[in-house]
Amino acid sequence: MNLTSKRRSIKKVYEPVGVLLARTPITPNIITIISVIFGITAAIFFFKEKPLIGTILIFMSGFFDLLDGVVAREKDRASKFGAVFDWLADKFVDGFLLFFIGITYSTPYITAIAITANMLHTFIKPVAYAEIGFSNRKKGKIDDPLEGVGFFGRPETLLTIVIFSIFEYFKIFGGLEFGFILITALTTLSLLQRIFYLYIKYNKDYD
Repeated sequence: MNLTSKRRSIKKVYEPVGVLLARTPITPNIITIISVIFGITAAIFFFKEKPLIGTILIFMSGFFDLLDGVVAREKDRASKFGAVFDWLADKFVDGFLLFFIGITYSTPYITAIAITANMLHTFIKPVAYAEIGFSNRKKGKIDDPLEGVGFFGRPETLLTIVIFSIFEYFKIFGGLEFGFILITALTTLSLLQRIFYLYIKYNKDYD
């Protein structure tokens, strides 16, 4: 799946909006905060069992998450803090969403696995940066082989939530109960794929 690899195609849709926003006083970090607010509000609506409203808010959160990088580049305000803040903001939203969806539509055990696998799937990358030594950057982002490894990351998770939220509304295909199990299973498998990749390529003694 790996929708991240399709970002160049998707960029044609959201980049013009980011260019327009860059002409306003709004800063990249404020856009990141707006994304977080939409994400937290979405989680609350899922907890209230209003999945369609939650889906709209997830879309808004994801859209603003894409815009902060465009605005940073257009304003020439890209910073190392901004990159870290954006990363942490994404995981904060993901944790909230998975927790509230999990306790509403699934079990505590599956929820715990889902959140843990989701966090590890992302944070295996900075650990690899530190331990293996990825540091080259392209357009402000670290260029690492893990970007193309792992078939089920954040974009796929959010898309699956959106699809199964619609199913939940119409009470078909198991709704969010099945969708959450699917997210948990696929995220775990994708995490194992990244671990296996690192094991095969870097399982050797330090020089």
